[in-house]
Amino acid sequence: MNGRVVDELGAKADPLKDKIEVDGRNISHKGPPAYILLNKPKGYISSVSDPLKRPVVVDLIKSKTRVFPVGRLDYDAEGVLLLTNDGDLANRLIHPKFDVPKKYLVKVKDVPTQEEIRKLEKGVYLEDGKTLPAKARFIRKTQENSWIELTVTEGRNRLVKRMCLAIGHPVAKLKRIEFAGLKLGSLNPGQYRLLTIKEVERLKSL
Repeated sequence: MNGRVVDELGAKADPLKDKIEVDGRNISHKGPPAYILLNKPKGYISSVSDPLKRPVVVDLIKSKTRVFPVGRLDYDAEGVLLLTNDGDLANRLIHPKFDVPKKYLVKVKDVPTQEEIRKLEKGVYLEDGKTLPAKARFIRKTQENSWIELTVTEGRNRLVKRMCLAIGHPVAKLKRIEFAGLKLGSLNPGQYRLLTIKEVERLKSL
């Protein structure tokens, strides 16, 4: 903050007056509220910067207003990603107590049985605890893999991949098709659009 590293808990700053930088990038003066829906392509980091110099999702957004991703999608995953500069809304959408749904289309190895699908729904045990109840359904079988649809409300790191691995079916492809009721529509990978006023109001009412 203002050229000084802040390492004390509870330090305060005025974003309209103080110059605040994170990892060398200025995040001050956030400007008017912005709400952007992006179809994140594979090969992008869900961040505003990356120490390894990999592409980040904000590189895809042509906006004078600085925005940041709400939650994360893995480097090799694609699909719905919300970006905003509304920190209050972002915190509510990712906070576990609000149970915000995230729906994924998942290609897994082999064919899960109905019992394995039920395990995903009831919760599976991971190294950081049992998962919350989820919604899961079998979509179709391919020559060597299968597609399932999985809806979760947690935001744990690599959750969907770890859940599928726990039932013996590693993930081959992952696409988030819905987040907090937002869907991709006609957006191609790398494309984005601004949310409508009604969409923003609905998100704030969750």
